[in-house]
Amino acid sequence: MSAAEERVVGVDLDVEALMRLRLLFARSGARRAAAAAPFGGLAQRRRGRGAETYDVRPWSDGDDIRNLDRNVTARTGAPHVRSFHDERERSVLFLVDFRAPMLFGTRRAFRSVAAAEAAVAAAWRVIEQRGRVGLCAIGADGARCFGWAAGARGLPPLIVALVEAHRAALSDNGEAAGPSLAAALEQMESVGGSSAVSLASALDFPGEAFDAIAARLARRRDLSVLLIADRFELAPAPGLYPFRTREEEGTLRIAQGAAPAPDQRPARLRRLGARALEVDAGLEAEAVARLLERFDMERFDGRSV
Repeated sequence: MSAAEERVVGVDLDVEALMRLRLLFARSGARRAAAAAPFGGLAQRRRGRGAETYDVRPWSDGDDIRNLDRNVTARTGAPHVRSFHDERERSVLFLVDFRAPMLFGTRRAFRSVAAAEAAVAAAWRVIEQRGRVGLCAIGADGARCFGWAAGARGLPPLIVALVEAHRAALSDNGEAAGPSLAAALEQMESVGGSSAVSLASALDFPGEAFDAIAARLARRRDLSVLLIADRFELAPAPGLYPFRTREEEGTLRIAQGAAPAPDQRPARLRRLGARALEVDAGLEAEAVARLLERFDMERFDGRSV
């Protein structure tokens, strides 16, 4: 049986589906407005390498010797080069949560799948606006970055790596608890220079230090969170639901007419200095793309979604 035949829609990530998300941006009409946007579509680029560091990586054949980072090379014992970009160019580091709590869903897709779709759709939007994107995932072993892309040809390899990371998370079957979000964000503090950071997560098990680390990151960089929620969380139907966690198992009773407690996460993030967009995992890609476009544009109007 081929890999495509084994794939379960809504449970597994599909490389081709993530690649097609680029078309949503083209159809949205935002491409025509990209040149006027404050964060991309520059009419001209500055000559030279730019002035702001966005990556330090091991040396590879073809790298310019003038970009050799002597301090990192001396500290690691292996040659490293420093990459630069124009300060006016938009640079966003996307961090997708694939920890065990995200491998859950009752409508259309797992929360992990919805998180990846939202992050990749947003990444395509930045790429089409001539910006740079980094793509990372949080798994059982912590946060892992797959690299940076500065054009449409650079993003597909990162998407493939993201899909493989999700497949590994599914194979783990939730046996490993994984790190807290606080630990993952702390890892990201030194990645990407001053690039914006976008976290796609439901904020499960944030960790005791989450507020402090998120506030510190938001002071230094633009921090946004794509808050992924399943329909069961947003509007649970009445009934008896068996459940099992790492600590206990039992039955949850949802009474007729019961309403879920108000979601305090957006207000909490705003207090920390971050922006938040609530994304229903049951929404189709086209609806999510419209939300992302509005969220992105309101970033410059000083409003929140």
